[in-house]
Amino acid sequence: MKRNNLAVFHALLAVLIWSTVAAAFKLALRRLDHLQLLLFATITSLVFYFLVIVIRKKLPLLKAATPKEYLRSALMGFLNPFLYYVVLFRAYSLLPAQQAQALNYTWPVMLVLLSIPLLKQKIGGRSIIAILVSFAGVVVVSTQGNLESFRQVNLEGVLLALGSAVIWALYWVFEQRDERDAVLRFFQYFSFGFIYILIATLLFSRLILPDLPALGGAVYVGLFEMGVTFVVWALALRLAEQPAQVINLIYLMPFISLFFINLVAGERITPATVVGLVVIVVGVGIQRYNPKAV
Repeated sequence: MKRNNLAVFHALLAVLIWSTVAAAFKLALRRLDHLQLLLFATITSLVFYFLVIVIRKKLPLLKAATPKEYLRSALMGFLNPFLYYVVLFRAYSLLPAQQAQALNYTWPVMLVLLSIPLLKQKIGGRSIIAILVSFAGVVVVSTQGNLESFRQVNLEGVLLALGSAVIWALYWVFEQRDERDAVLRFFQYFSFGFIYILIATLLFSRLILPDLPALGGAVYVGLFEMGVTFVVWALALRLAEQPAQVINLIYLMPFISLFFINLVAGERITPATVVGLVVIVVGVGIQRYNPKAV
C-alpha cells in the first residue's frame, strides 16, 4: 500500500472510531455520573499510554523528565483531561448527544477567537464570516430551528458544550508548543489529570465499583476517545504526503457520529440538528479554506 493511501486508511479509521464516542458517552452516562465516567476512562487511558511507552522502550525518557516539564504537564493535565472532559461529559448528561457533539464541534471557530488575545493575531473578513456562520448553526442546533422556543433551551447544557469547545481550543494552542514525544507527554498530562479527577470525584461525587456494562463503557471511552485513536491519527499525519488532505477527513466525523447516535444511543436525529451541524461545518470550512492549496 502506498504511503499516502496508508495515511488515508489510518485517518479514516480514526474518524470512524471517533464517530462512535458521542453515542458511547451517552450510554455510559446512563450508568455513571460525569465524574465517575471520567475517572475510569482516565485510568484506562493511563494504562494504555504506559503500555505504549514500555513497548517502545521509552521508560528512561519518562524518568528523565525535568521539573519544568512536570509543571507544564500539571497545567496541561488540568485543561485535558480534567477540565475539558468534566465540562464535556456534564454537557452530554444535560443535552441530547446530537446537540452536544454539534456544539462541541465549534472548537476551530473558538480557536480563531482565542488567537486574538493569546497569539495577538488579527482576524480578517473571512474569519468574521466564518464565526457568524458557525454561530448561526449554534442557534439552529440549540433552539432546534424554533427561535420562539428559546426559553425552553437547556441553557446550562448549551453553555457547557460551547465551553468545552473553548477549553479544547485553549488546550490545542498550548499543546502545539509542547515538542516532547506525544505519548510521553499525554501520559504525563493524564497522570496529573487523574489526580485532579480523583479529588473532584471524592468531593463532588462518590467512588463506586461500577457494574460490567458501566465499566465497559468507561473503558471504551478511555481507549477510543482518549487513547488509541490519538495514536492512529498521529500516525496518519506522519504518513501523509499532504497533511491537509488527511485533516479534511475530520469533516466527516460529526455526520457519521449522528448515525451511531441514532443506531446505538437510540436518539431520533432531528432535521434541525442536521441543518445546524451543516451550517457549523460550513463555517469551520470557510475558516480553514486555503485557496493556495487548491
